[in-house]
Amino acid sequence: MTPGSRAGAGVLSRTLVAYLASRFCAATAMTLMRTAVAWHVFALTRSAFQLGVIGVVQFLPALGLMLFAGALADAHDRRRIMTVAQAVALAGGLVLGVTTALDVLSLVALYGVVLVLAAASTFDGPARAALLPTLVPRELFPRAVTLASTNQALAFATGPALAGLVIGAAGIAVAYAVYVALLCGSLAALAFVRGGRDDGPRAVPSLQTIREGIAFVRRRPVVFGCMVLDMFAVVFGGATALLPIYAQEILHVGPRGYGLLSSSLELGAFLTAATLMTRPPIQRVGLALLAAVGVYGAATIVFGLSRWFPLSVAAYMLVGAADQVSVVMRSTAIQLSTPDALRGRVSAVNLLFIGASNQLGAAESGFVAALTSAPFAVASGGLGCLVVLAIVALTNPALRRYRIGHGSG
Repeated sequence: MTPGSRAGAGVLSRTLVAYLASRFCAATAMTLMRTAVAWHVFALTRSAFQLGVIGVVQFLPALGLMLFAGALADAHDRRRIMTVAQAVALAGGLVLGVTTALDVLSLVALYGVVLVLAAASTFDGPARAALLPTLVPRELFPRAVTLASTNQALAFATGPALAGLVIGAAGIAVAYAVYVALLCGSLAALAFVRGGRDDGPRAVPSLQTIREGIAFVRRRPVVFGCMVLDMFAVVFGGATALLPIYAQEILHVGPRGYGLLSSSLELGAFLTAATLMTRPPIQRVGLALLAAVGVYGAATIVFGLSRWFPLSVAAYMLVGAADQVSVVMRSTAIQLSTPDALRGRVSAVNLLFIGASNQLGAAESGFVAALTSAPFAVASGGLGCLVVLAIVALTNPALRRYRIGHGSG
């Protein structure tokens, strides 16, 4: 057994296992739903523009609610917030499944349910992110992040692949039913999550407490640099929204190929996370983050230009691998730089940046593809990612120098 695997086994507790099980089910459900919705919308409209609209709809709740959700996570029981949010998402999945099976779901109604699911996720995210550091001792947190990210990467790979298989074999309505079943599993596991450290009195949600979280991020160049780099790199470099077009019109691989293509990014992330789990934590976090974003941008360009399915899968796996290194580095730097009393609010700011990158990136790629073409949108976005990387690397020396145990950022 390697030192990394022994450390991974040592960090596990019954509560952490329950947390990871809940997260696996919820993350699988989320990525399955996103994959199914994208396929559903493209099947209804055949429009790249409408694929971009999905990103806008998913981002709107985060824009309006995320900072309040973070303050709420610092004021109330984080597990309870997660339970309520996932129950709302479960109800939304039931609506989609039933109305799709009855063939009465309109495009507008579909977007309405997606909006509700995004709002539920807005409250679930900060509570989940802030809960994890309280379940393990601080010295074991870098290992816990690697375990959690490996678990998440496996879930993210499972969701799209499962969506493609279910859609191809049984249709969209059954995919929505699987989403509901997965959320039931998440809620069942969440019931076994216990405790979490309480480092002091909770702040009552208010504009002042929200401003405190924002001010903390702005005063920490490492934390702020991580968030800015992720947001703008993924806004330009994201290709997820255009995968239905690649599967149907460029690579001609159908729904099962779509599922494989969608899951290849997460498969690359999972393999990378599993590798990181067997190794000691990376110390030079800042340089590792910058290098990972560089690989991410270059691999995105290759994917955008590829017309050969095996090369597309390989390039997208590399995108996922680079993104996984970035996720671990960012999570470690941000959480270790943040006191528990602020973790909900700082996590909310981070998730707002992530939501902006993922959903606005989907909108950007969809709209640019509608004006030009999908390959141009993806390849030019990868180039934009590299430009952002160069700017951040040159203007944020604290991020370049950041190491575990060497300052809080």
